[in-house]
Amino acid sequence: MPKKKNVKKVVLAYSGGLDTSIIVAWLRENYGCEVVCFTADVGQGEELDGLEEKAIASGASQLVIHDMKEEFAREYIFPLVRSGAVYERKYLLGTSIARPLIAKHLVEVAHEVGADAIAHGATGKGNDQVRFELTVMALDPRLKVVAPWREWEIRSREDALEYAAARGIPVPNTLKSIYSRDRNLWHISHEGGPLEETWVEPEEDMFQLTAAPEDAPDEAQYVEIAFESGYPVAVDGEKLLPAELVARLNVIGGVHGIGRADLVESRLVGMKSHGVYETPGGTILMAAHKELESLVLDRQTIQFKDFAALKYAELVYDGMWFTPLKEALDAFVNATQGPVTGTVRLKLYKGNIIPVGRKSPFSLYREDFATFGQEDVYDQSDAEGFIHLFGLPLKVRALNNLPVAGLDMPKPDYRRFKRD
Repeated sequence: MPKKKNVKKVVLAYSGGLDTSIIVAWLRENYGCEVVCFTADVGQGEELDGLEEKAIASGASQLVIHDMKEEFAREYIFPLVRSGAVYERKYLLGTSIARPLIAKHLVEVAHEVGADAIAHGATGKGNDQVRFELTVMALDPRLKVVAPWREWEIRSREDALEYAAARGIPVPNTLKSIYSRDRNLWHISHEGGPLEETWVEPEEDMFQLTAAPEDAPDEAQYVEIAFESGYPVAVDGEKLLPAELVARLNVIGGVHGIGRADLVESRLVGMKSHGVYETPGGTILMAAHKELESLVLDRQTIQFKDFAALKYAELVYDGMWFTPLKEALDAFVNATQGPVTGTVRLKLYKGNIIPVGRKSPFSLYREDFATFGQEDVYDQSDAEGFIHLFGLPLKVRALNNLPVAGLDMPKPDYRRFKRD
């Protein structure tokens, strides 16, 4: 492939693994450009020591590392919690929510070093390529994007190892996991390997953050989480910084087998994929936040917020974090979160989260209003007229002798089904 002359300096999202190590050399060979490596620390727990030497040995001119854990928790995870967004009923968007932040820093580093392009190691079949590139488009569309997996002839780990060996590129010598994993402060995902079969139960040794519920402690643990305007601020009375708070709940939830999700999801690019997610702290936070909202928000706001959360989740999953609609939804969420201040008490037991208490200075619940004997606020005799008006369409339908939906529908003849 002839060298491409239109890229002079590129910033590569770099992990130090096999793929990004050979991408450094591939970019230099095929684009004739200088390569600056960028590593984002979003709580993935990977060893960063020695990464600069490895990047330089692979052909990069320098390595830039940003510690983004607090920004990740404060500006991305917590807004996600406040929105209540869950993708396809189960996925708490752990990988999705980190991508716009990483791409944002890629753009910033490109500006700092005077690069005219960014590069990433996302494949042409996945969602991440979209998430990275939409963020770049939103923040600086002048930057070019290079995606080697959509261009090169490398198709397997063996091809990659051969490429590295031929060029003397240092690559990890550890055995490759049968699973494809992504980890950050919020979660860890598992894909590939045995998970390509949707009927097979995941092996227990696959899990890394959570205990098996059946092996979790036989004694329940109580945890109290405090919120201020929808933002988590304390665990068991101890105020914590955002990243510390998430990390604390990850440990607590993991011990009790909280936060496992096995999901066949719809990828943005059109295919289905099977993945297993572990999000112990996030699952606890989401549950606590919803409990507090049930105490302080009115019915119409809760219902519309649940509706908006579906779109919010879709935008996050699709990489559309920096978009006008996302900004508008944030404004709506912010408008709802003022009274979401208070404390929720949860009982954790063998994979279950059981709400056992909630309190707030903005509670809409009043015992004296709810009691059956109190007539100052609610006169029970008023209910008769309300019921007549509320049920008027049903009465009109009956008076017109119209059929009641469902009563005349055909039912299956179960006698036709034989037992195995």
